[in-house]
Amino acid sequence: MAGSVATMVQEALQIAKSGQGGYVCTANVHMVTTARRDERLRRIMEEADLVMADGLPLVWVLRQRGFKDPERVTGTDLTLQFCEIAANDRMPVYFYGGSSETIVRLKKFMGKRFPSLQAFYESPPLLSEQPAVDSDVVSRIRASGSRIVFVGLGCPKQEFWMAAYTPHLPALLIGVGAVFDFLAGTCPRAPVWMQKLGLEWLHRLATQPRKTWRRYATTNPVFVWHVLKEYFGARK
Repeated sequence: MAGSVATMVQEALQIAKSGQGGYVCTANVHMVTTARRDERLRRIMEEADLVMADGLPLVWVLRQRGFKDPERVTGTDLTLQFCEIAANDRMPVYFYGGSSETIVRLKKFMGKRFPSLQAFYESPPLLSEQPAVDSDVVSRIRASGSRIVFVGLGCPKQEFWMAAYTPHLPALLIGVGAVFDFLAGTCPRAPVWMQKLGLEWLHRLATQPRKTWRRYATTNPVFVWHVLKEYFGARK
């Protein structure tokens, strides 16, 4: 989880180009806290090829634990970096997730930002939290030739999806949460100053209260409790 953005991107790129498949978790407070009480999600994170710290509080904890200069790797920045590389290398990518409205706007954004990017898009129907493998989806992704699949289904659904589909795909699967909405403009991203202070959760709570209040009410306090418990326990 700890490392520079450049190092993480290069490691992930090697996996993508190998054609052996694999998946990347972009972890935040919600995911880490959920994994503490959900053994299935915890196992998926432990078996991931890479787990990146997409959350400033996680970076703070890593620094407190002695990791040298860990950097935050946001799903948005990661997606844009990979799309730039893929466009230059003519490497197809696949976007799986999001509403039909989001996908339409995402296509327009990507078309303007990366005109040479060969990208495929799919807005799936409503899926269960632990989706079963759909052979038609596997066939479409394989036929596209994509080496990177951005999965925007939200945690923990996207993690269960990646774990289920990885054995069937030669691509690197990257769980990116709400990134499709951020890039498409259907959900505003927090201002830079809030990102730097680790307050993106507060911005999402203010802009999407019905969708996010339960998540933050049940995970943020638990995360803080565990961090304080470990910190003061280590000082005894």
